[in-house]
Amino acid sequence: MNQKKIQKLLREFARKRDWEQFHNLQNLAISISLESSELLEIFQWDKAEDIDLKLKKKRIKEKISDEVADIMLYLLRFSDIAKIDIEKSCLNKIKKNKKKYPIKLSKGNSKKYTLLKNKIFEKNEKKNEE
Repeated sequence: MNQKKIQKLLREFARKRDWEQFHNLQNLAISISLESSELLEIFQWDKAEDIDLKLKKKRIKEKISDEVADIMLYLLRFSDIAKIDIEKSCLNKIKKNKKKYPIKLSKGNSKKYTLLKNKIFEKNEKKNEE
């Protein structure tokens, strides 16, 4: 994906429609949330095993793709206005997550990192009690 190319297209799209007045960080953050909710709505009340079947339906796959694109477009517009380099931010976040979720504690475990640290604390407490 060429982030800069898409952001340039979005700037032009907004400018031609005089939508820049509406594209502030608050409105764009709201739009990201709303579009994410529309993506969630596609899967609402589905059983996990039904989702794979849904993805095989062309119409539903297209709807999902559209919602993912809406989210990404708003995110790109947001990051453009906020002067955030998405690739750099993502790489930095992955580094942070590696520290928060060390393989030793998080492998096969879906708990939040704060609970993983409690797990370390509990292990140390048990050792100290012995």
